[in-house]
Amino acid sequence: MSNHELPSNDERLGSHGQLANHERLGNHERLGNHGHLGNHVHRHDVTDLDWAEMGPLLERGAEIQTPFFEAASGWLRELLTDAAVVTDTGVAAGVDASFGPGPAPGPASPSRDAAPAVSRVLDVGSGPGVTACLLARAFPDAEVVAVDATEALLERARDRADRLGLGDRVRTHLAELPGGLDALGGADLIWSSKALHHVGDQRGAVAALAGHLRPGGLLAVSEGGLTARFLPRDIGIGRPGLQSRLDALWEEGFTEMRAAVPDAVAAVEDWPAFLADADLRTPRTRSFLLDLPAPLSADGREYVRATLLRGIEMFRDRLDEEDLMTLTRLTDPEDAAGITRRPDAFLLSAQTVHTARARS
Repeated sequence: MSNHELPSNDERLGSHGQLANHERLGNHERLGNHGHLGNHVHRHDVTDLDWAEMGPLLERGAEIQTPFFEAASGWLRELLTDAAVVTDTGVAAGVDASFGPGPAPGPASPSRDAAPAVSRVLDVGSGPGVTACLLARAFPDAEVVAVDATEALLERARDRADRLGLGDRVRTHLAELPGGLDALGGADLIWSSKALHHVGDQRGAVAALAGHLRPGGLLAVSEGGLTARFLPRDIGIGRPGLQSRLDALWEEGFTEMRAAVPDAVAAVEDWPAFLADADLRTPRTRSFLLDLPAPLSADGREYVRATLLRGIEMFRDRLDEEDLMTLTRLTDPEDAAGITRRPDAFLLSAQTVHTARARS
């Protein structure tokens, strides 16, 4: 394929694109609100995937989102500290907080449900273990159990923990949600990112996780957020607005996935309500902004390219000829307009975490 000239830097969007108006088990990233690029590379397709083959992409995606996971785990650490003052403001490296209309909330009063020291953490839907290892660092006195339905991904989690010197505190458990958790026992913190929407009864899955909390323990569910952006609206090739059209395809795919989940239960996806129905208290919700500005790192570009290649594979029959050609060029490493060579590639997304506590 021949190379093509890119628009100059002066011609691209200086704001590196605006957020549009508007997590099977695993912490994964694809393109869109329910776990799209920057939220999580989804481990589902309209058809089955080879999870062992997807492992490197899933691990790379989680590594790129490390600023989000670090900020979220820091917030959870505050909530689980006796003297913690729960706030919904703050900035971490590469991460900020997102708020709805009106002024950003200020510091709240200290939690009245003092939590015990965190000695056990469950990462339900751990995938290749990136988050499990970050949780082990955030809670240095805790045993962390990475729970996933795919042994190949748990093997990656064990290898990662060993490489990072965490092998003595991070262990794995092969299980489907929710029944496979029965043998796990209790935990002070249960984290689940982009996993529960793969379960037919999402409300029931939340209740099942809540049943494993120790007194005063915290359940944290990362679901929802804002669609990721990684290119300007007009990229100089093809018809402008490619990402919005891809978003629509991912939403269709997500809807089809939910409809195909065994024993799917229709429900308003109100995660705080699910937590309340599980008899949990002191709910908190916070959104985190992942902002990796242009020029995106080489690893970030390769990750976006791999994700776009997955999009071509999944939606080839639904893409019009012009969009398919544009994606073909974007994923061609030899094309000057390709994602791996563009100076305007970035990654901007928001992810939402919902939490609530068990009674002391």
